Amino acid sequence: MSNELNNKTAIVTGASSGIGTAIAKELTKAGANVVLAARNKEKLENLVTEIGEKDKIICVQTDVTKQQDVDFLAERAREAFGSIDVYVNNAGKMGSSRVLEGEVSDWDQMIDINIKGVLYGIHSVLPAMLERKSGHIVNIASDSGFEVIERLTVYCATKFAVRAISTGLEKELANTGVRATNISPGMVETPLSSKSPFESDRKKLDPADIAKAVIYAVTQPDHVNVNEITVRPV
Repeated sequence: MSNELNNKTAIVTGASSGIGTAIAKELTKAGANVVLAARNKEKLENLVTEIGEKDKIICVQTDVTKQQDVDFLAERAREAFGSIDVYVNNAGKMGSSRVLEGEVSDWDQMIDINIKGVLYGIHSVLPAMLERKSGHIVNIASDSGFEVIERLTVYCATKFAVRAISTGLEKELANTGVRATNISPGMVETPLSSKSPFESDRKKLDPADIAKAVIYAVTQPDHVNVNEITVRPV
């Protein structure tokens, strides 16, 4: 697999921990140039050092809730590596989600990161991909986008939205050469899940399991579009 993505460039949001870090590592292993994006620049710089491929990786401090940050991220990627071939919308937040609790600030953050951040990311790279008739958008949703969990109403709503955006985008992109994939993980061992008292005794996936699903989708032949992958623990 070491050269499947040679000369390709990928952006990964939420790359400073968990699934994002695993995706960045797998993309680098597959030969891609990788642009790491997250709010915590120190963690990103540590990840660059850990991976070690300093000529193939850059990090860009990015708040995906700010369109100007996301646009700047795409500009820096182009400056460093040329065209962007893969954009992985991975940044996400799971906050207080019960409507009865009325945690409006948490709702706002989830909507801004999980929905608007995804749309800003797509918008920042899609025109150039359409012009080249080549490119791949990968949205990391959740199996919470299939079924609403009572204590996670608002979070589930945001992940339903990501799946809807992915599905609609796939239809919009028909015959353009640009592909879209929605990946819905089940419970994954990440800082997000480990903080939850509800998930302590649940079987969990490794972040690398989701990263491998990303690699599977983006290394298919040009005429193959993997629309939806759901990954759950056995």
